[in-house]
Amino acid sequence: MATRFDPFQEFDRLFAQVASAERASATMPMDLYRSGDHYVLHVDLPGADPGTIDVNVEDRTLTIRAQRTPHTEQDVQWLAKERPVGTYARQLTVGRGLALDAITATYTDGVLTLSIPVAEEAKPRRIEVQHAGDTNQITAEASADA
Repeated sequence: MATRFDPFQEFDRLFAQVASAERASATMPMDLYRSGDHYVLHVDLPGADPGTIDVNVEDRTLTIRAQRTPHTEQDVQWLAKERPVGTYARQLTVGRGLALDAITATYTDGVLTLSIPVAEEAKPRRIEVQHAGDTNQITAEASADA
């Protein structure tokens, strides 16, 4: 029985394997919700080196970067290597009304948590309406003339 060898099929398989590893390394799953007067952002960064995590804000762009370094073991024959390595990066454009200078960040159990407070000027507030006492003023002036 003859077997057919298709070099393009093997090439496609290798390309798909490399492309999926690149996609996986570039993804950074996140959850975002509002709790009271701040937003909470949870970003999964499993295996990221804590010293490489960088969070910064420039203008209205929030950038999160982290790196997972590869294990470089000597004299090892890899049987499977699916865990992505390299730099994770994600940028989010944030709206106005957030106190970007008061963001706090923690990294616990592979999850980066950002707490982004709502700016004071963006919080809803009640405006008290002043009532003019026109009738009292007229009465007071009228009684002074009398």
